[in-house]
Amino acid sequence: MSDVDWQGKRVTVAGLGVSGVPAARALHERGALVTVVNDGDDERSRAQAAELEALGITVRLGDGDTLPESTELVVTAPGWKPGKPLFLAAAGAGVPVWGDVELAWRLRGPGAAPWLAVTGTNGKTTTVRMLASILEAAGLRTAAVGNIGVSLLDAVLGDEEYDVLAVELSSYQLHWAPSLRAHSAAVLNLAPDHLDWHGSMEGYAADKGRVYEGNTVACVYNAQDGATEDLVREADVEEGCRAIGFTLGTPGPSQLGVVDGILVDRAFVANRQKQAQELAEVGDVNPPAPHNIANALAAAALARAFGVEPAAVRDGLRAFRPDAHRIEHVADVGGVTYIDDSKATNTHAAEASLAAYEPIVWIAGGLAKGAAFDELVTGAAKRLRGVVLMGADRALIREALARHAPEVPVVDLDRTDTGAMSAAVREAARLAMPGDTVLLAPACASMDMFVNYNKRGEAFADAVRQLAGESA
Repeated sequence: MSDVDWQGKRVTVAGLGVSGVPAARALHERGALVTVVNDGDDERSRAQAAELEALGITVRLGDGDTLPESTELVVTAPGWKPGKPLFLAAAGAGVPVWGDVELAWRLRGPGAAPWLAVTGTNGKTTTVRMLASILEAAGLRTAAVGNIGVSLLDAVLGDEEYDVLAVELSSYQLHWAPSLRAHSAAVLNLAPDHLDWHGSMEGYAADKGRVYEGNTVACVYNAQDGATEDLVREADVEEGCRAIGFTLGTPGPSQLGVVDGILVDRAFVANRQKQAQELAEVGDVNPPAPHNIANALAAAALARAFGVEPAAVRDGLRAFRPDAHRIEHVADVGGVTYIDDSKATNTHAAEASLAAYEPIVWIAGGLAKGAAFDELVTGAAKRLRGVVLMGADRALIREALARHAPEVPVVDLDRTDTGAMSAAVREAARLAMPGDTVLLAPACASMDMFVNYNKRGEAFADAVRQLAGESA
């Protein structure tokens, strides 16, 4: 479906890594004259550059700001900010900029699999993996791809044939994907995030809303998050495309929701006014936390938009296993449940996690990324038995607690050594009572103390297991 004659076309690929290397290879194989520019000049970058240079691809390390002469197209890694000098130079020269998603969309072959796309501030990966599980239960050839870590280019250009793709898309990727047109798409939720990249909440929301552009069957929105419905209203879709809501309450016509512990569909049924189709039980969702049930409803809506039968929705949800560090049960020790939600790296994710348990001893803190915590603390105050704070920006959470939950005991850990998480778990255990939940939901990024949220979660789980061993 490519509408570009690549032979001899001068293309600059901005950034190496997961998206840049396959993009450079794919363009080179099609006859483009490719130059890769990269900010970094470290050992990993030099190794990747050597592989590409062996193919005849030009690589410039340590200079990602200068637009190579005679460039006709820039293909960028999704994380590069729009205000970067390279892109300003491209705009000044009238050179278009695509992301890896746009390139994958343009390079699809005849009869390419349609895309069911998911975006949102939180829950994208879980929803896409749930969706893929449902599609597989329906007997469809599919894969979970995109921002989930599997390159869309590899999926689109590989030898394996698919019936449909479950695609996770970040706001970065959508910003650089002007011609993407999904079969159906969902925006799960909207909360302030990556505002330094997008410039404003309005810019962030607008980029998320791009996922609805040109949808042919369904625009799935969160009926309890009015901002997502607004994006549907603003989208330019194909004639006949429907707005499909999902809600944790009783669904109205053209919605999916929950009735007496049953996930039900009032959208893809013969009589939406009077009929509801049972899809699965709340207990079929793992774990059955409220925000995860919302993820399941969104995945079910996209699957139903693609024609999947109700039994496959149930079977797919039952078969799904969440990734590590996403509201993951670690252990019960002394009547206290320990939950690892290290993936809750912003306030919106932590809010959903805190709403799932009660009473809670909350372990929080890290890099705040400009976030404020007053609203989060106000909403969670009545659920809190105690709080253990750690990390660079813990004072911001401590101050919010002092304002809105002054009666809640707070332990402030002023340490960043490798034993800090173990100390946090022990302090939490001291505060907890039988029946409580100790919840790691940091509401912050991890890079002040850990390589990533996975390492932070692993440190928490190790500390809990050590505690359990001592209590055995």
